[in-house]
Amino acid sequence: MTQFIRGLSALLMIGAMCSCSKQSSPETTSTKKQTDDNAPMLASNLKKPNILWIYVEDISPHLGSDGEPLVHTPTLDEIASQGTKFTNTIMPAPVCSAGRSAMMTGMMQTTTGVHNHHSARTPESAFYLPKDIKTLPELFKDAGYYTFNSGKDDYNFSYNREDLYEGDYAKHPLYGQSGLKTDWSDRPDKDQPFFGQIQLKGGKQIFSRTFKDKIKYPIDRSKIKLPPYYPNDPVVINEWARYLESMEITDREVASIFKKLEADGELENTLVLFFADHGTRFLRHKQFLYEGGIKVPFIAYWKGQPKIVKTTQRDELISGLDISATSLAIAGIQIPDYFEGKNLFDPQYKAKEFVISARDRCDFTIDRIRSVRTERFKYIKNFYPERSGMQPSYRDEWQLTKVSRELYEQGKLNSVQAKHFRPTREPEELYDLVNDPHEINNLVANKEYAKELIKHRNILNLWIKNSNDLGQYPEREESLKLMLGIWGDTAINPEFDELRKQYPNLSGSQYSLKNARFEKVEKL
Repeated sequence: MTQFIRGLSALLMIGAMCSCSKQSSPETTSTKKQTDDNAPMLASNLKKPNILWIYVEDISPHLGSDGEPLVHTPTLDEIASQGTKFTNTIMPAPVCSAGRSAMMTGMMQTTTGVHNHHSARTPESAFYLPKDIKTLPELFKDAGYYTFNSGKDDYNFSYNREDLYEGDYAKHPLYGQSGLKTDWSDRPDKDQPFFGQIQLKGGKQIFSRTFKDKIKYPIDRSKIKLPPYYPNDPVVINEWARYLESMEITDREVASIFKKLEADGELENTLVLFFADHGTRFLRHKQFLYEGGIKVPFIAYWKGQPKIVKTTQRDELISGLDISATSLAIAGIQIPDYFEGKNLFDPQYKAKEFVISARDRCDFTIDRIRSVRTERFKYIKNFYPERSGMQPSYRDEWQLTKVSRELYEQGKLNSVQAKHFRPTREPEELYDLVNDPHEINNLVANKEYAKELIKHRNILNLWIKNSNDLGQYPEREESLKLMLGIWGDTAINPEFDELRKQYPNLSGSQYSLKNARFEKVEKL
């Protein structure tokens, strides 16, 4: 463990570890407005605080502090022990662009029409937010903050990046805009407060050519315990081990960020929020609304304000949208009425009764799934139950996918492992997360849970109505044309059939966009 991390405990006032009390706060819709005073920064702190997001891709709660015995994450474990560790954080979407779009607007992606993965990437498919909606970095800029994003944006709306962030950036026709490597030290005025994001590859580390060279603590494959819905196959075991090894690399990257914050004299006045965009990239996790897709690790740490970010573990249910609202509140910035999250460090904060998550089109794979997560139960509504959970997707070329599908076709998967591969799905799913954390036993037909089923179904129906969930309407033709143009014959959903008739030369004609390279944008 680095000297910096070893010194953290000596630098902080450590409170007694305790779980936050869970108070019920029923909400009729997830669009309830923020009405508190934002619990701004302490009056004695005359300097505006910095806010730093360490935004990680494709990881679930598998840190050492989460109880995962095989990973080596001393930095994150220490930070979790000295800050506030949230154990029940549910993201608005199980895929990056939809979730990131929601985080930037403070609203569910289905409310503004940015719910379909990889939208608004070309002039023809451009889509702009309503004029009265300002993104999170724009709000920080208006308040005098220096803003930056080191790494991917991946937003499903059209925007001028210079309105959101400082610094150089590159652009890709499918994967959006991405900030070139930067941080707080690049701001001209070192006294100016900053709102920054540093994107880490997380579970995507395995795609790096140098991945093997970065591993210092190899995972013993013989000790891997897979979730019960995965086959105990060597390929799957190895992939899971590599995922856990990626956590070790992420931990070292976080240590480097903290060292630089300390060296630059910024640590004392910086609220650091470490969290993931969604869960692991594995089948049934990423792009789906089971816990593996939407439940993420989340740690808040603020060395200079232990009375605000206390040393504690909070187990109540929170939404990823709360992270956006909290960031504004801590900076003393008024939370807009359209933000759906709450300030987690407001003394009057009350636990949510439920959190909604949504999955819609992911690249060329058209689907619509909604979930209601309450403290004990998960309700899932599949709006296309006639479509398999394993309908064609970009992951079909992975060895993990090929081996799993082969085992299914050979009849070598048990009923639990085979469920995701079946040609159809159940229209509704209900799981008792206390007794069934892996979400295997669907309780929809169990009469003992009829009241819970009705309760959760009603919550979702009311939310869809009150929020005008835009996923219930057909997608814009311009967006579907982009997907058909890029993905060609792999786009098999019937929504593409009419486009093929109207535009017979379109299918696959834009595949080159996928293989394009990020190009640096030259500023005028």
